[in-house]
Amino acid sequence: MGMKKILMVCLGNICRSPLAEGILKSKLPPESFIVDSAGTAGYHVGELPDGRSIEVARKYGIDITNQRSRKFRKTDFDKFDMIFAMDQSNYADIVALSENEEQHEKVRMILNELYPDENRNVPDPYYGGDQGFENVYKMLDEACEIIASKLE
Repeated sequence: MGMKKILMVCLGNICRSPLAEGILKSKLPPESFIVDSAGTAGYHVGELPDGRSIEVARKYGIDITNQRSRKFRKTDFDKFDMIFAMDQSNYADIVALSENEEQHEKVRMILNELYPDENRNVPDPYYGGDQGFENVYKMLDEACEIIASKLE
């Protein structure tokens, strides 16, 4: 079957999706899964994740300092088996780039893993305080736990 490839997507690829990438990677065997992240906007291409994301991940034993922000590309539909959007705006932006039903079906709202069909957003912690990053970490950790249990 080969490697299963999963992509996490938020707006700038510096807060939510790097955390989701790091968390899911920590729950899956690296020889069987590739987990990556991207942003629908290219504001931070090449940058490290936000320092607050790095800190909250480190607090839970996850190192995300090897990640660099990149923009979501149409070719990601061909490279990845599953694409998780952090919020409805990113979901809409990704789906707008899809060229067929197969690509469209790869895209999911990550919190639907916890709250099926509710299309809840992972709040963007960028403009909030440190507690926002802690809350986002816990949400993503719960969602990634469910994703990992379905994949293994």
